[in-house]
Amino acid sequence: MSDITKWDPENEQFWESEGKRIANRNLWISIPSLLNGFAVWLYWGIITVQMLNLGFPFAKPELFTLMAIAGLTGATLRIPSSFFIRIAGGRNTIFFSTALLMIPAIGAGLALQDKETPLWVFQILAFLSGFGGGNFASSMSNISFFFPKKQQGLALGLNAGLGNAGVTTMQILVPLVMTFGIFGGDPMTLVTSSGTLIGKIPAGSDTYIHNAGFIWLVFLIPLAFAGWFGMNNLKVDHVTPHLPSPIGAFSMITMMLGIGFMTAAAGLYVILPDPTGIGAPGWAKWPVIAGILFMTVQILKLLPGDIKPNLKRQFKIFENKHTWVMSIIYTMTFGSFIGYSAGFALAIKVVFGFTHVMGADGAMMHDVANPNGPSALMYAWMGPFIGALIRPIGGWMADKMGGAKVTQYVSLTMIGSALGVAYFLAAAYQSATPEEFFFPFFILFLILFAATGIGNGSTFRTIAMVFDKEQAGPVLGWTSAVAAYGAFIIPKVFGEQIKAATPENALYGFAIFYTVCLVLNWWYYLGPKREFDNP
Repeated sequence: MSDITKWDPENEQFWESEGKRIANRNLWISIPSLLNGFAVWLYWGIITVQMLNLGFPFAKPELFTLMAIAGLTGATLRIPSSFFIRIAGGRNTIFFSTALLMIPAIGAGLALQDKETPLWVFQILAFLSGFGGGNFASSMSNISFFFPKKQQGLALGLNAGLGNAGVTTMQILVPLVMTFGIFGGDPMTLVTSSGTLIGKIPAGSDTYIHNAGFIWLVFLIPLAFAGWFGMNNLKVDHVTPHLPSPIGAFSMITMMLGIGFMTAAAGLYVILPDPTGIGAPGWAKWPVIAGILFMTVQILKLLPGDIKPNLKRQFKIFENKHTWVMSIIYTMTFGSFIGYSAGFALAIKVVFGFTHVMGADGAMMHDVANPNGPSALMYAWMGPFIGALIRPIGGWMADKMGGAKVTQYVSLTMIGSALGVAYFLAAAYQSATPEEFFFPFFILFLILFAATGIGNGSTFRTIAMVFDKEQAGPVLGWTSAVAAYGAFIIPKVFGEQIKAATPENALYGFAIFYTVCLVLNWWYYLGPKREFDNP
């Protein structure tokens, strides 16, 4: 598609005559590309469950690290990705970022064919899966430029909501394709029972776990072509005024992604246990994440040539306090959604798939398989499905009621749901029959997922109204980068608290954070001293 040199969606005549058609075409190519990005980023949440079912020789905390690695890397890559559109153009960015997803997909398909594959190989592949996490920032920034402000709540809600459906698509599709040999290779035999959308699969059944990687090539190859031939670069002053050649764009994207990978690797080296890292104590993850954010931005500022003035112009968002306020509030919504999506299946397996009984030495035992436990692969998809599906509704509600008001109701719901989930987690993890507590736990978690989805839509509306048209795109990218660390924090915290036999403490901590967000949202956007009235 040709580059566009005139773009004014706020002009109603322009919008109706040609803008709407072009914007919608770019949106409907962007959505499935983003969907596959989420799938490749988060498929370790399902793959690790099946690795446990197949008897891969790794401990449960080691398997939690795979999702945490992918989560931290994907979040970090969102920082440079936030600025790709202005530097490289929308079409160039979406095509290249979609094509890069083939690397971890092929790698996972190859590595999963052998139980003797060492842990470090899976950790590198989880690291490369971060490509998919980074794509969200550039995709949302790109779509924000195509639509008028009055329609951004719905447009961004559709892009994010249906794009986030990649989590659910993955959670349904991966267990299904592992049941038959569509890509060749030898099957493995289940040591413990597994499951799919329609029910359990008994131990002793054959499983083609490597299909979890190869299946995404079926979609990524045609999507790369669709992005190249169907999308547009907006070569206008407030989007990409100095559009480089495609090769130049790909080179700049690669260089900036390299910075994100470098800082993410440094942070992971500090956090991860020996022999992968130095094994810093649990509290160190908070200053490490802050350090990753700071160092990534500072190194980006040092880039030479045309990149530097472009970034300097976009870095003005950091002088606006609302960038920081919305980063915190958006972390409550999207950070929770992506973090729970990443850890939900493995948490179900670990808490409800094993019995919890007192051993002869007076200590609780958590390693005996529970034959009556629910199948994690049968239920885990439902939460992300609801959270993604309801997100456009959250955008629509925010367009009608105001974003801050909807976010306030969401905050209250998330606080109550998190406390309820904590109660049933505590009961289950001390019970020889944890399945008795599964359905109240599960229903409350579905409510929690639904609230995160509605809140995602409402916060998009707030950002679109608070920031001008040049800053709104980079702010969306930046806040999504900060929030995406939820994909690292939540699995990491769950893993730490399960190891300490107190998984409920994770939810108590999240409820406290949601209360902080409730106060911030009221103070800045609803209270008597608000600077914007229910944006």
